[in-house]
Amino acid sequence: MLIEATGLGKRFQRDWIYRGLTRTFRPGSATAVLGPNGAGKSTLLNTISGQLLPTEGTLTYALSGRALAVEDLPQHLAYAAPYLELLEELTLLELLHFHTQFKALRPGITLDKLIGLMYLDKARHRLVREFSSGMKQRLKLALALYAQAPLLLLDEPTTNLDATGVAWYQEHVQATRAGRTLLLSSNVPAEYAFCDEELLVTDFQLVREK
Repeated sequence: MLIEATGLGKRFQRDWIYRGLTRTFRPGSATAVLGPNGAGKSTLLNTISGQLLPTEGTLTYALSGRALAVEDLPQHLAYAAPYLELLEELTLLELLHFHTQFKALRPGITLDKLIGLMYLDKARHRLVREFSSGMKQRLKLALALYAQAPLLLLDEPTTNLDATGVAWYQEHVQATRAGRTLLLSSNVPAEYAFCDEELLVTDFQLVREK
């Protein structure tokens, strides 16, 4: 997916989170969105995802050379973030069946194979609410990484993961990134070391308006 941001800005009341951001995100690129906590990294991802409207500037999307309306973006988007909720009253298998009705998995990935890739074979009939925080984060990541979606947004992807989980993430993000447009919000080098581009949010920040 091709995304073009032109003069993009987002403001809450009189505070500009970022402003004057012009950037092109191309298919096959992996961009690390960097900055300290509270700098606006998640706000930028949520704006690019269409969940937040920009205060000024424009965002345009194109898929396979054809313009894509922002309201049609969700079906082409996979998103993983610690603050996104799971349906915890379902078992793992029930959740996967429900999720894949709306977001297909990549070719060759079955539900059984996905469960195996997550190392959750013994938990397939457990309620998701009984999962540890690390298991939940691995599930969120797997649903995004293995979705059939050309746009992949990851916000602080190794939150709640131990060293084994971080290694799992690094292996599977590399295995699934080819051909996608990937934006990754982070301030942890181990999360974004593979990215070929960087965007520092603080380069597009202003002081409070008077």
